[in-house]
Amino acid sequence: MAVKLTKNEQKKQKDSLKQFQRYLPTLQLKKSQLQIVIREVEAEIKDLKLKQEEAIGNLDSWIAVYGENTLFSEDKSIDTLVKVKEIKKKYSNVAGVNVPVFDSLEFEDIRYSLDEYPLWVDGAILALRDLAKYDALISTLKEEKRLLENEFRVTSQRVNLFEKVKIPEAKENIRVIGIYLQDQQTQAVVRGKIAKKKLSKVG
Repeated sequence: MAVKLTKNEQKKQKDSLKQFQRYLPTLQLKKSQLQIVIREVEAEIKDLKLKQEEAIGNLDSWIAVYGENTLFSEDKSIDTLVKVKEIKKKYSNVAGVNVPVFDSLEFEDIRYSLDEYPLWVDGAILALRDLAKYDALISTLKEEKRLLENEFRVTSQRVNLFEKVKIPEAKENIRVIGIYLQDQQTQAVVRGKIAKKKLSKVG
């Protein structure tokens, strides 16, 4: 883009440069904050997945017992007694991004007869609800990570724009205008001297 070679434009470019240089550290700080938080969320997801796998491992024994018992039909499967009604979330501001935070899990109120299920059904339901909670926690954290990564990408693009385009461009424009104005000033001085000489000859 062509730049006007004037003092007004030079001032405008200097003001823009100051603004870019003042704003850039804020963007860089935000970028590093987002990086840290994303890593923390990733570590939390990994930790929850390990705990979930451990909880699943603890259920293997009674799942095997129940699975081998042919007296219970498929429609009486214990997992039909656990249905998530709603995942309740709150929202929090993290590095300028509005992200979801897991609050609680609400389950459907499903009635069942103890005559139709083994004695340990209540414990199994609680265990399955715990697993469902892990799912809800992990999915909420994944949503948070996605939002943070989007903001990180946008912030990185802005940092690059300022560092690699806007600041060098403004500096170059200031340099070019400065050279032009200096040349104009030099030419004006030369013209003035020539005019003075001519006048002194006439006199």
